[in-house]
Amino acid sequence: MEGVALAEGAASPWQRVMLTDPNVCAVQKLIGTNKKYFTNCKQWYQRKICGKSTVISYECCPGYEKVPGEKGCPAALPLSNLYETLGVVGSTTTQLYTDRTEKLRPEMEGPGSFTIFAPSNEAWASLPAEVLDSLVSNVNIELLNALRYHMVNRRVLTDELKHGMALTSMYQNSGIQIHHYPNGIVTVNCARLLKADHHATNGVVHLIDKVISTVTNNIQQIIEIEDTFETLRAAVAASGLNTVLEGDGQFTLLAPTNEAFEKIPAETLNRILGDPEALRELLNNHILKSAMCAEAIVAGMSMETLEGTTLEVGCSGDMLTINGKAIISNKDILATNGVIHFIDELLIPDSGILAASLDFSISHFQTQGRLGFSLRLSLILFLSGAYGTPNIDSHTKNLLLNHMIKDQLASKYLYHGQTLDTLGGKKLRVFVYRNFWAPPPRSGEVFGKVSTPSLPQAGDIFSVRLHSMLVAAIQSAGLTETLNREGVYTVFAPTNEAFQSMPPEELNKLLGNAKELANILKYHVGDEILVSGGIGALVRLKSLQGDKLEVSSKNNVVSVNKEPVAEADIMATNGVVYAISSVLQPPAVRPQERGDELADSALDIFKQASAYSRVRCC
Repeated sequence: MEGVALAEGAASPWQRVMLTDPNVCAVQKLIGTNKKYFTNCKQWYQRKICGKSTVISYECCPGYEKVPGEKGCPAALPLSNLYETLGVVGSTTTQLYTDRTEKLRPEMEGPGSFTIFAPSNEAWASLPAEVLDSLVSNVNIELLNALRYHMVNRRVLTDELKHGMALTSMYQNSGIQIHHYPNGIVTVNCARLLKADHHATNGVVHLIDKVISTVTNNIQQIIEIEDTFETLRAAVAASGLNTVLEGDGQFTLLAPTNEAFEKIPAETLNRILGDPEALRELLNNHILKSAMCAEAIVAGMSMETLEGTTLEVGCSGDMLTINGKAIISNKDILATNGVIHFIDELLIPDSGILAASLDFSISHFQTQGRLGFSLRLSLILFLSGAYGTPNIDSHTKNLLLNHMIKDQLASKYLYHGQTLDTLGGKKLRVFVYRNFWAPPPRSGEVFGKVSTPSLPQAGDIFSVRLHSMLVAAIQSAGLTETLNREGVYTVFAPTNEAFQSMPPEELNKLLGNAKELANILKYHVGDEILVSGGIGALVRLKSLQGDKLEVSSKNNVVSVNKEPVAEADIMATNGVVYAISSVLQPPAVRPQERGDELADSALDIFKQASAYSRVRCC
């Protein structure tokens, strides 16, 4: 049936066409393919499905057709029985196989009220040859049963198809799982609805993109029978999560294969398997709170795990991605209580408590009696490769002791502003962000973000030579006493070169106006601490001047107001410093909300940035 494609730049397509043309329905078509998606209007304006371009096409709604010279699709088609309607919707292969059975065609043509989820011709053609052969070789048992499983003994329209519901099929009352997603996509046993609500005299036909089969096992039972889940079976049993995975609910299990577990060292794996609580946290990070079939993922979305963390689930072409990585090797293994996708890489919680690998041994401490087995400790580990292979000298010992907390704490017990005591006698402060937690250091002694170890630097990282103009500017603006107060701040500290890059006339004018200079300097100070590990795609940080700074991180490069940061995470007693190579300018026209009053201090931070640094954080 001929459709009308909408040009890319057209405005308000739904209103312009739908309100003037009767019985016209919109679909999102993937350019260069025959694929169509019945997504909602919010999805249309993204113009992409899994990164591939789309157009919006308007076609006659089910049961209507065009009339030459008339707008839209004004003519209603006469209703036919279910068997004939299969041909109308393009499921002629289902018609053909129905003919081969002795009983089914008379039912489809006779009285009653049924629903058929009819596989498309392409769906039948994509079946493995051995599966199709087994069906057609025994048409009155295997094929008949398969077709009956696609039928429901009553009329069910799409407005009744709710997320997570189960319909009773006409094959041994086996359940059919329905999921209706916020983006408008409906799946039937993870098969996507292609054409919906084609009415017949004795029911309704929905066209789907797969041949569906009965589901009898729950998630736990599938884990038990799959050879590739041998390690996962042991992990689930040790964590006690088997009761969850065999219970009621609708979950998505991102199931690590044996290969995924083999990617971490055996010693580390054994430690994880021996700690039920840590293991439970790890596995909970692989379980989404709702069932998500692959066909429903047409763009990136954030999904919450049982651990409370968030995973970015998306797609690129035909591949599903988790946190931007194509690690799903097999998808849509349906269970009675959800769906399983195989993954070939562990999803380590972004908390720093669990480590994918450990590049050093703590046996040295055990032999010296520093780590008695009676102690209850939490060990913050470096990520793989962050430290290399260290020599266990006195400095390294102190460094490691300052990563050992005098209590046994899982990440879920940490809270913003918490202070932790280490075995090395230092204190760590915890700061909780939306997708990350990190314990930044106090007094510049221990690094806060655990992805790169901090070591004292022999050279001059941020010396007076680099920030002498900033120190002079603070004094000239009359902020010395104000900035001497305690607080917790984020400071973007311009280097001397940043000031010198300004036009001389503009620089002299700024330095000669104490009020304007104070206003500019306040714009460089955020009113809360933000270490680089807490920066996502975009964080808007309110400055002491009143306007907001836009801080972002991409490919491990931190930027403020789209300007790359030269050095990040220089820790101080009252905050964190980022060295920047330009002087930031607040919005040109905006009344000041705070006037000249500065609420709290940051002098110690500026001092930290302009003196020899004892620590360099990642």
